[in-house]
Amino acid sequence: MRHIIDQIRTAAEARRPLDIRGGGSKAGILGRAATGEALDITGHRGIVTYRPSELVLTARAGTPLTEIEAALAENDQALSFEPPHFGTGATLGGTLACNLSGPARPWGGSFRDMVLGVRLINGKGEYLRFGGQVMKNVAGYDLSRLQAGALGTLGVVGEISLKVLPAPRSTLTLTEAVDQAGAIRRMNELAGRPVPLSAAAWVDGRLYLRFSGPVPAELAGGKVLDGSDAFWADLREQRLAFFAGDEPLWRLSVASTAPPLLNGAATLIDWGGSQRWIRGGDLATMAAAASAAGGHATLFKGGDRTAEVRQSPPPALAALHQRLKASFDPAGIFNPGRLYGWM
Repeated sequence: MRHIIDQIRTAAEARRPLDIRGGGSKAGILGRAATGEALDITGHRGIVTYRPSELVLTARAGTPLTEIEAALAENDQALSFEPPHFGTGATLGGTLACNLSGPARPWGGSFRDMVLGVRLINGKGEYLRFGGQVMKNVAGYDLSRLQAGALGTLGVVGEISLKVLPAPRSTLTLTEAVDQAGAIRRMNELAGRPVPLSAAAWVDGRLYLRFSGPVPAELAGGKVLDGSDAFWADLREQRLAFFAGDEPLWRLSVASTAPPLLNGAATLIDWGGSQRWIRGGDLATMAAAASAAGGHATLFKGGDRTAEVRQSPPPALAALHQRLKASFDPAGIFNPGRLYGWM
């Protein structure tokens, strides 16, 4: 950790940008193109504490996700938000920076929801602690969760404490052919009922529903999907045919009840209707569609990553972003422009 702090302080004095790097599995997705001198955190790894009886774990940011998931599996526990890896080098810190979650996100929570505390190096080279290592922390500004989705623009995360949950004992996936509008209605109908739904997606004209518990009697006669674990893993890791190719891939986070968007556009629906994946198009078109549906759009991968890749927030929120950036990183050295060109 000392060499990381020294590199940060040297860069701050020279106002030299730093490109924070972990395992490289998230390179080329979500944010704008990275610039600056490489700051490698992969050597800062390892599980610091893990208390299965308390459902809490603390690990260094460079720790591979595979190492964490293996330790949890030994105790029949898991990361409830099912983070995608997108490669063998996925680290805990990179997943936090991107705030990535898999199909269980609406029911198992997001990474941000599970964060209890972080240790963070700011732009002055100060090693700070926010939050704690237990589920009940002191009141105050929740600056630890602020790191989720910040793409490393606010500092270098050293350690992360998070809540873990028991792994589901068994799951069952049912599938049926249905159009997009019908799938959205069905997802929201089930999401509002006391059933153990743990994933819902619409892919290539078929609705997929995963249950981690007893299936409702009226659905028990549906078609059971064999090899369902592989399907959900392929969806999470974007290995399905929908994700192949070079066309820009957009992620629209919208109200789950929003009707089909951009008629005729290639679409995949996840998170019970709240996450719409769309191929092709440009930022203006996607931002307009997302805003009309009560959400926002982000260019997830492909396209021009030197331009803006997400719609700008309202002026008041943009000003808050800039004040936070100035507070955490006064010299502006951490992943400049990665989140927005103006930050």
